[in-house]
Amino acid sequence: MLIPQLQKLLTTPITQTNRQNKSRFSVIFWYSLSLTFAVGYILMGLRKAFISQYIVSDDAREYISWMYRYINPDLFPGDLIADYFQSVTPIGYGIFYKIIAALNIDLILFSKIFPIVLGIITTSYCFAVCMEILPVPMMGFIASLLLNQSLCLQDDLFSATPRDFIYPLFLAFLYYLIRSSRFGILIVILLQASIYPLIAFIELLILFIRLFSWQNRQINISRNRKDFILFAASTIIAGIVILTFAIQSSQFGPTITAAVARTMPEYWDGGRFRYFSHNIISYWFDGRDSGFFALISPPQLLLGLFLPVILKFQSRFFLAKQLNDEVKLLLQVVIASLIMFFTAHLLAFKLHWPSRYTHHTFKMVLAIAAAISITLILDAILRWSRQNERQIFILGTIVILGAGLVFYPSSLKTFPKTPYVEGQVPALYEFLQKQPQNIVIASTSEEADNIPIFAKRTILVGKEYALPIHTKYYAQFSRRMLDLINAQYSEDINQIKDFIQKYQVTFWLLERSAFTPEYITKNTWLQQYQPVAQQASAKLQNNSLPVLATLINSCRVVETDNLVLLKTECIKAIKS
Repeated sequence: MLIPQLQKLLTTPITQTNRQNKSRFSVIFWYSLSLTFAVGYILMGLRKAFISQYIVSDDAREYISWMYRYINPDLFPGDLIADYFQSVTPIGYGIFYKIIAALNIDLILFSKIFPIVLGIITTSYCFAVCMEILPVPMMGFIASLLLNQSLCLQDDLFSATPRDFIYPLFLAFLYYLIRSSRFGILIVILLQASIYPLIAFIELLILFIRLFSWQNRQINISRNRKDFILFAASTIIAGIVILTFAIQSSQFGPTITAAVARTMPEYWDGGRFRYFSHNIISYWFDGRDSGFFALISPPQLLLGLFLPVILKFQSRFFLAKQLNDEVKLLLQVVIASLIMFFTAHLLAFKLHWPSRYTHHTFKMVLAIAAAISITLILDAILRWSRQNERQIFILGTIVILGAGLVFYPSSLKTFPKTPYVEGQVPALYEFLQKQPQNIVIASTSEEADNIPIFAKRTILVGKEYALPIHTKYYAQFSRRMLDLINAQYSEDINQIKDFIQKYQVTFWLLERSAFTPEYITKNTWLQQYQPVAQQASAKLQNNSLPVLATLINSCRVVETDNLVLLKTECIKAIKS
C-alpha cells in the first residue's frame, strides 16, 4: 500500500474532476515549499551583503552609481562614465530606480533586498507555468527548485542590473501566453522591452511563430484574427520602447564592428570580455558571451534534454496524457532564442552578446523540461513497482535521488555564488565624500572602481567601466588610459602637469606597488593599452624613477597599507 500512497502524493495530477480539498492542499504544500527554498537560497546569498557598510553587487557599480543623480542632480558633473552608463541603462530600469529614489530609499540598500521580491515572483510564475503544462504540483516544485539553484549559481538575481528582471518577466510572459491573456502579454512585453529589450525580441518571435502551425505535413496560418492583432500590437509597443532606447544610447555609438573587435586585446583571452577564442567549439558552445550553451548549470538541468525522447514514446508514460498541448511552447522558446542568437552573431555587436539570447531562456526551458521528465519517469517507476517485490529498494532509491536533488547545493564549496564586492578603504571614501562634488580622481588601481558608488565622486577611468562596445565612449576612455599611463610613469613633471590640466584631475590615487615592473606586466587590464604599457614597464625595468614616486610622501592626503591619495595642487606646485 505504500507505493500507491506515495504515487498519489507525488504524481497525481490536479484535474477538473478532482479539484477538492486534498488537491488544493497539495498545490498549497508544493507551492509553499517552492517559495521556502527560493527565499531560503536568497537569504543565504544576502548574508554577505550586510556584513559591512561598503558592500555592493559587482555590476551595480556601473548601473547604480550614476542613479544618485536622481537624489542630487549636481553629482558627477561632466562625468564621461556616468553619462555613458546613464545612456545605456534601459528606460524602464532607470524609471524604476527614479521612483525608488523619490521614495527616499537608499539605492544600494534597495538593490540588496529586492532580490527577495524578484525570487518570489520568479518562483510563483515558474510554478504557475508548470501547473498549466502538467498539473502535478510536485513538478512545479522540482522546476522552481532547479531554476532557483541555477539562478543562485550565477548572479542572475543578485546583480542589481536589468537582467535580474528577465526571469520573472519572461515566465510571466509564458504564463499569460498559455492562458491566452492578451492584456497580460502586452503589459509584460512593455515591461520587458523597457527593462531588458533583448528578451523582448524573443517574445515577439514566439508570437510570430505561433501564427503558424504544422499539421498534416504542411504549414498552416492561423485563422484567428486576434492572434495577428496581438502580434501587431506587441510589435508596435516593443518597437516604440526599443527605438526610444536606441536613440538614447546612440550618443556614444555606433557599436564596434566584429572586424575591429578581432584586432583588440579586450575581446580575447585576458581581455575585458574574452569574446573571441581560438577554440571554435568553445566559441560557439560555451563561450561566456559567444556560446549558445554558456553558463548552464547545475548539471541536473540537462535532464531536460530527455524530454523529446520521452514525448516520442509517451504512450509508455501514463502521466504523459495529462500534458497540455502547450508543452510545445518550450520548443518555440528554443527556436526563437536560437534565431536571435545567430542573428546577434550576424550583426555583431549591434544586438549585444549572442549568448544573452540563449543563456537565460535555455535555463528556464531546461528547468521546466527536466521537471517534466523527472515527474513522468517517477510516475512510470511507481506504477511499475506496484507489481515488483523490491518495493522497499525502489522506494529507498527514489528517496536518495530526491534528497540528492534537494540537497545538491550542500555539495558545493560556494552556494549561493553572489557577486558582491567589498570596499577595502572606508577612510578613502569618507575623505572623498567631504570634498567638492566636481573633483576628479585619476588612478590605475582597481579600488578606483568603488569610488563612484561609495564616495559619489567622479573617476577619470576604472577597470570596471572599460567597456569597448560603443566607439565614441571607448575612444575617449582609451585616450584617457593612454594619457594616464604615460603621465603616471613619466620622468617629466611638465608632462604630469599637462595631464592634470587637461583632465582637471584633483586627486591621484596610487598603489605603492604601482612602480614595480610586475605591477604592469601582470596587470591584464593595463596590458591592453599598448604600446604605452610596454614602454612604462621598460622604464621601470631600467630602474627609472617616475616623478610621482618621489612625491608620495610630500603630496599625500590619505594613505592605507598599499594606497596613497595625492593632491594634485601639491604636484602642480612643484617647480620644473
